Amino acid sequence: MTRLALILFCALAAFAAPGAARAAEPVEVRIGVLAYRGAEDAERSWQSTLDHLARALPHYRFRMVSGTAAFLTAAVAAHRLDFLITNPGHYLELKVDYSAAAIATEQDLEGPTPSEAVGATVFVLDDHPEIQSIADLRNLRLAAVAPDAFGYRAALRELIERGIDPARDTRQVFVGFPVDEVMRAVRDGRADAGIIRSCALEKLVQEGAIGKDEFRVIGRRPSGSLNCQVSTRLYPGWPFVTVAQTPAPLARDVAQALFAMQPGQDEKAWAQPDAYGSVQDLYRTLKVGPYAPFTRLGIADFIVENRVWAGLVLLAALWWLTHVARVSYLVRKRTRELQAAHDAARLRGEQMEHTVRLSLMGEMASSLAHEINQPLAAILTYARGCERRIEGGADPQSLRDAVQRIAVQAERAGDIVRRMKDFVRKNPAPQVPIDPAPALHDALALFEPTARAADVIVESEIPDSLPAVRADRLQLEEVVINLLQNALEAVSAQEEKRIGLKVRVNGDRLDVSVSDNGPGLAPGAEEHLFDPFFTTKKNGLGLGLSLSRTIAEAHGGGLTVDPGDGATVFRFYIPLIEEPARV
Repeated sequence: MTRLALILFCALAAFAAPGAARAAEPVEVRIGVLAYRGAEDAERSWQSTLDHLARALPHYRFRMVSGTAAFLTAAVAAHRLDFLITNPGHYLELKVDYSAAAIATEQDLEGPTPSEAVGATVFVLDDHPEIQSIADLRNLRLAAVAPDAFGYRAALRELIERGIDPARDTRQVFVGFPVDEVMRAVRDGRADAGIIRSCALEKLVQEGAIGKDEFRVIGRRPSGSLNCQVSTRLYPGWPFVTVAQTPAPLARDVAQALFAMQPGQDEKAWAQPDAYGSVQDLYRTLKVGPYAPFTRLGIADFIVENRVWAGLVLLAALWWLTHVARVSYLVRKRTRELQAAHDAARLRGEQMEHTVRLSLMGEMASSLAHEINQPLAAILTYARGCERRIEGGADPQSLRDAVQRIAVQAERAGDIVRRMKDFVRKNPAPQVPIDPAPALHDALALFEPTARAADVIVESEIPDSLPAVRADRLQLEEVVINLLQNALEAVSAQEEKRIGLKVRVNGDRLDVSVSDNGPGLAPGAEEHLFDPFFTTKKNGLGLGLSLSRTIAEAHGGGLTVDPGDGATVFRFYIPLIEEPARV
């Protein structure tokens, strides 16, 4: 039995040995590498990274798959790659189309930061001194690897910002990989300028492929700690990318191994992945890659494929446009009607206001006529006296005195007529900054003849100068005269007739109050005092106080009444103009 068990054990071990050996074989991990200078250069640049991963993760076998961006994209789509090392633009497209994610960003320990490590260089032959800047490339031939190459797109942004449309203002020559072909196109005269990845020109010089002074970089920009000449902005370095189908534990192990890598001389290190926001901004500005708009063919295909929904959307759009057009027509029609109604109301208001002014002038007409007769009678008396003096041979000095007195009286009569004419003119002036003191003095002067004729004592307190207000001078005078005229009628039956006009600056506003010693307001009159067409006068229109309040409110102020115990006081106020702050 013991010998039989031993034989069975050896047989099982022999059969199990091949399976165990197969289970111990490392799992293959395929890493795609963008070979912008060919497979050999890609292997030299990144083999140290793969060797480090093989040492750090011995249970995996890492294999490099190099090729162009289109080849690598097809490999990702076919699930034939686990990781990639590529340029920032290609990564952005893979991120959007295939949910790729950067787990690390290349870093040169003695060079630039990972966020400013890659750009493009625009170069020309040194024997073309007429080409000095990016702007000089207009109408020239430009060589590049391909229209989707990251270096070409980085340079494209600089051209556009200088007002050059590459498709219209230049002739583009795309030579394909490797990037050395761009240099050869410029050297052979097939292109006037070339666009390659930053540091590629210095690498060609170091390898002896080109002479040190054979080419010249144009449009140089600051490159910071990047020891290369660049013509564009700088963007983040190449990312180490994991694709969607790569197992998360594998991606985590690879990332940790990359961060622990201790590179030798001229080898790359790896840092935390950059956000690549500047690359997104570049593609968004150029409207390429993920930010490219729909092509005409793409839109047509989409419509054909979704023709039922497209028809419904079209019908909805037509209904919406019809609805918008109808609403716009109704709004314009209603606006015209409201504007017409507003203009009619404004015209009626102006006519009503003019009617009130004429009514006030009618009430004061006899007093004003008497006021004018006084200077006219004096003028006549002085004129007759001059005749008699001339007949009696009077000396010129006495005649000169008489003529001067005639002139004074004529000016007095002219002032009265001017105030009357200004007050009854139909069209008021706009609200402008004015000193209210002269307007208040003129209103009082226009009212004083009526007050004297009615034996009314007017006590006024009007400062010679007041802070400026924004007002229509004529309307300001109209309100004051209307309040004075109402006060005069209120005291007409009193033995001693007194009216007070006081002007004060109250904080940020100007207060004008008119008081009288009349019998006060009739019972119930205060409630309707400012209603249009409400009046307690026998021949009144009932518009004076209503329009006065409207004028006050239009000036940003108001009109109130205080019946009081022994006197009625109307207060009219408007805001002062704010003075600019003093520094």
